[in-house]
Amino acid sequence: MAEKDFKDYLNKVNQFRINKETTIQEIINNFANTGFNAKRLAKACKIYESMVNNKDCVKFFGLAGAMVPAGMQGIIYDFIKDGFIDVLVTTGANLTHDIAESLGYHHLQGDIDIHKIDDSVLYQEKINRIYDVFLPNSVYEGLEDFISTLEIPDNFMPVSKFLKFLGEQLPEKSKSILKIASKRNIPIFCPAFTDSGLALQLGFHNRELNLNHFKDMLELIDISWEAKSSGVCIVGGGTPKNFIFQSQQFCPNSAKYAIQITMDRPEPGGLSGASLKEAMSWGKIHEKAEYSTIISDATIILPLIYWYLKSIIN
Repeated sequence: MAEKDFKDYLNKVNQFRINKETTIQEIINNFANTGFNAKRLAKACKIYESMVNNKDCVKFFGLAGAMVPAGMQGIIYDFIKDGFIDVLVTTGANLTHDIAESLGYHHLQGDIDIHKIDDSVLYQEKINRIYDVFLPNSVYEGLEDFISTLEIPDNFMPVSKFLKFLGEQLPEKSKSILKIASKRNIPIFCPAFTDSGLALQLGFHNRELNLNHFKDMLELIDISWEAKSSGVCIVGGGTPKNFIFQSQQFCPNSAKYAIQITMDRPEPGGLSGASLKEAMSWGKIHEKAEYSTIISDATIILPLIYWYLKSIIN
């Protein structure tokens, strides 16, 4: 049989339409036959669906960027609650903001025209800016009050164990990522934990605290090594991406499924923009893996992926 010509793989672009009854499943299915990032999103949704339906698959989720300040706390909470994440690797900043929201403090939205904002005035008013999201200094004062009351049982425990302990201290009804992860026994790893306001305040109030990062590194490698099948979803890249992928690199079963949501480019050589195909050269992703990179803002893409999964997974 003759090899297929590349033209045999070409199909008509779907010029789809939407009406009042259109569902998220129909939108994603229509996206699958379009082009650009709509098609990549559809592929990512199908890959995540396969990850969830594969009962042997350990689902690693890397979360970088200011996702909680932008309003994604509830989405990540639901990803964990519904069983779509088995291992979370994130930044200390996201955890800091997660605790703030859980204690009843709030991030504030502002004018989308940031050119009208005088940051020197914000400084005088003791308000911090994250693009068009704002956070008063008083939030950090409330966070410090919470931190100062903690009775830490072990100054040398792994960071992941400390984060589980921290989640247990948060209000029962909060929509906290730390809280739901502690309840569901989902490990949270934070390889750059000291690079956060949370860690700063912990250090100020607990001078003997010396959390063990090496035990976390080895534990994640053990989880990866023992997994019959692995899938990864990377939001934003950074340290969480590398921490997950380095654990995959030295395991007999590298990732079978891979999704990346990023706005970064690969040309400068930085990790956040590095392609998933490049990761194959390191053995971090299996050469026959299903993968999709979506070049888009994660605050748009994450709710859509969750919405699709929620609508189709029983």
